[in-house]
This record gives sequence, C-alpha cells and structure tokens, in this order.
Amino acid sequence: MQITFLGTSSGAPSRQRNVSATAVSPERGRRWLLVDCGEATQHQLLRTALSPQQLAAVLITHIHGDHCYGLPGLLASCQLNGRTEPLTLIGPPAVWDYLQAVIRFTELQISYPLEFIAVSDELALTRAGFAISAHPLSHRVPSWGYRLQETGIQNRLDVARLRAEGIPAGPLYARLQRGEDCPLADGQVLKSRCYTEPSRRPRILVIGGDNDRPELLTAACHGADLLIHEATYTEDVLAQVGPEPQHSCAAQVARFAQTQGLNNLILTHFSPRYRAQARKPRERSMAELEAEARQHYGGQLYLAQDFDCYQLTPQGELVRQQR
Repeated sequence: MQITFLGTSSGAPSRQRNVSATAVSPERGRRWLLVDCGEATQHQLLRTALSPQQLAAVLITHIHGDHCYGLPGLLASCQLNGRTEPLTLIGPPAVWDYLQAVIRFTELQISYPLEFIAVSDELALTRAGFAISAHPLSHRVPSWGYRLQETGIQNRLDVARLRAEGIPAGPLYARLQRGEDCPLADGQVLKSRCYTEPSRRPRILVIGGDNDRPELLTAACHGADLLIHEATYTEDVLAQVGPEPQHSCAAQVARFAQTQGLNNLILTHFSPRYRAQARKPRERSMAELEAEARQHYGGQLYLAQDFDCYQLTPQGELVRQQR
C-alpha cells in the first residue's frame, strides 16, 4: 500500500505546501484513490507517477474549498485526455451541488460516467482494491473520515487437511485457493472457506477530514495500521484561535493515537503559519508541531510534506520512500 501526499497545507497554499489531497494506491494494479482534491491538485499530480486516467474514486471529506476546489479542473483534464472509464465521487451532497454548478456555468462537458455517492455512516463499497467505509467527524460543516481496508488478499490453502481427507493434489487445489467451491464426482461439494484462510491480515488505513474531536475515529481505528489526521495547530495556538474553526492540535491527535495503540501516525493539514524553519523571532516552525506530538505519542510519527511517499508494508510497517 502506498500513500502519496499531494497537498498538506490548511486553508491556503504556501510556498512549500499546496492544499489538501492524498493519493492511496494498492499493492497491485494501477488503479488508485484520491482523498480530497484541493485547488491545483492536478498540477501536483504532474510531479508524480500517478495517472488521473487510472483514478478509481475521489473521496471528499467535506465541502470547504481547500478540500474540493481542485475537483472541477481534475475532472476536466480527464475529459481532455480522453478518459472513458467511470469515476466514482464520494462526499457530502453539497460537493455534488457545487460540481453541478461549475458544470452548468462553465459549460464543462464530461462524457465519461460520473457516479456520485452521498457519504454516510452506512457507506460500504470496494474500489481500487480497498473496502471503503465512512465515519462522521466534528467540524463547522459535515466532515467525514474514511477507513480503507485492503481486499483481495491471497488465500492460504490447508493442504494437510485436504490430504487427510484423501483429496489428491491437482487443479482442484488451485480452484479452492482462488475461492471457488468444487463439486466432486460423488456429489460432495468442497467449500473453499473450509480449506482456506487469508495468508495475512489486511492492512487498514484511516484518513480523517477536518475534525476537532479525534476520538470520533475510535471505531474506525480498530485494528488500523495507520492514522492520517489533521494537526492544524499546536496546543497554544489553538487556545489563542479558540474553538470556532473546529480543528485539532498536534497534542490532541497524538494523545488519541497513543490511547488507541496505533503503531503509525502521520500528521498533515498544517496552518501556513508554521514554516519549515523559523527565521525570525516570532515565526512558528514545524519543529514545534513535531515536538508537541512526540510528547504524547511513542509510535512511528511523521509530519507529511508535499510529495512525500510512504509504503505501508504487508507487515504493517510504515516506511518513507526516498525522493
């Protein structure tokens, strides 16, 4: 499983960061998912190996512009480049209303099928090798987190049991391993589920939208290998800003991840006030966010940067790839 950050800034872009967009790719296959699509996401994609033509679904967490203003441009570019494959859009109904207004007033022509699915806590579908579910969060507008669970894991065949029951090796073994039920000459039917089990546990990623209550993702994080969550502020800045923006600070998210026993945490969606390095006395730096998070979380911690690429291994280890 591969995660590529296309935008990691909150509210507005900075010289180093674009606004929110995160790509998630499965272990096998070329199809991939996009979570949020802030302004200029299609420009960011030009600096990666990801093909918009292979995009299977866009998951929008909420209607705020730094999470969806890039959607019309991305869809238009897919059209200009000859896309014919259907594309699934998942998000709050307001996202579809916004997109329809842009299509109407700019005369945008989309000839490939667009399937819009209004997000709800009953969402359950599979795209690009992931089972997708949604979890409501707390923000100024309806906001959601998405749980992505790997599908299509190869089965392990219980050869010892088959041999003990006198079933000889042959093509039937391969069919059972693929998940097929196999009838025998005597009328007996061998059920694949009785002779197979997954070769390993599925990897699970949880990625939240804007949210001032990380604990709302408790159920989503059950068994998860990685949480990606906004950390817009440090705790002191959040106290100055007040509760109205309804964002999380690094300490909140780190404490939640620690209580859940999560092995891996990536923070993103940082206020532009935090610079890579503070060069003036009153400037804030990213080091403050990292230091605050490390005070409360003992697992593998990263602060995302644009174009960072991470590999979540089959063993659930998070590895940052070299650029």
